[in-house]
Amino acid sequence: MDRIVIKVKRLDHNPDLPLPSYHSDGSSGLDLHAAVTEDLTIQANEIRLIPTGLSISLPRGYEAQVRARSGLALRHGIGLVNSPGTIDADYRGEIGVILINWGTEPFTVRRGDRIAQMVIGKVYRAEVEEVDEIDPTNRGEGGFGHSGI
Repeated sequence: MDRIVIKVKRLDHNPDLPLPSYHSDGSSGLDLHAAVTEDLTIQANEIRLIPTGLSISLPRGYEAQVRARSGLALRHGIGLVNSPGTIDADYRGEIGVILINWGTEPFTVRRGDRIAQMVIGKVYRAEVEEVDEIDPTNRGEGGFGHSGI
């Protein structure tokens, strides 16, 4: 398994929370914790930006994807509006997690709660080439349910 180094900076409002870490040996995502200064309640159908109190430096050629936690989604209807959220290698601001409450009950985020996971991936730079025709496939232009249920 390839390994890279991610440099993590704690911001002033996060002197105490765990750094991103893998919860188990086989985990793909690093857990991100809420750096809220007081309990924050997300009402049903409400969207809130949750701070992590961290900024990161990724090596060039990598990205971090912020993804929902399945337990929060299943038990409380908590997801990410822009899942996955992308953190580019040249971004140096605070990592924020855009949570949405798709559930029917209010959900409270407390300091230190694991609110999302961050997956690191290799990025490939594409060269865009304009052509008059593209190669045909059996599928062709079929989309949006063309293959049935």
